[in-house]
Amino acid sequence: MSHLIVMTTMPDTPSAEKLADQLIAQSLAACVNILPAMQSIYRWQGERQQGTEHQLIIKTSANRYKDIENFIKSTHPYELPEIIAIPVQQGLPDYLNWVTENCEKNQ
Repeated sequence: MSHLIVMTTMPDTPSAEKLADQLIAQSLAACVNILPAMQSIYRWQGERQQGTEHQLIIKTSANRYKDIENFIKSTHPYELPEIIAIPVQQGLPDYLNWVTENCEKNQ
């Protein structure tokens, strides 16, 4: 079983916590870390933007990626949310087994 770290950002703590709770409740993720507020500077539609965001680090099984992507796209407040998946190359086998078990459909 392969695993992913999926990253997205949310505009505030309540929306970050809500998304994390929903991902866990639907067994789309085994764990979601919400990092403290950070400043993001980016270009959107040709204009420089700056704002506060929270980074979410989502630990999941690779076979759940499409479900996570669809869920984030359908619930995210941004027109174009960050959704980046990074493959896990190695990890503690017992931890990765725990991720797999907690990301099984229909738990």
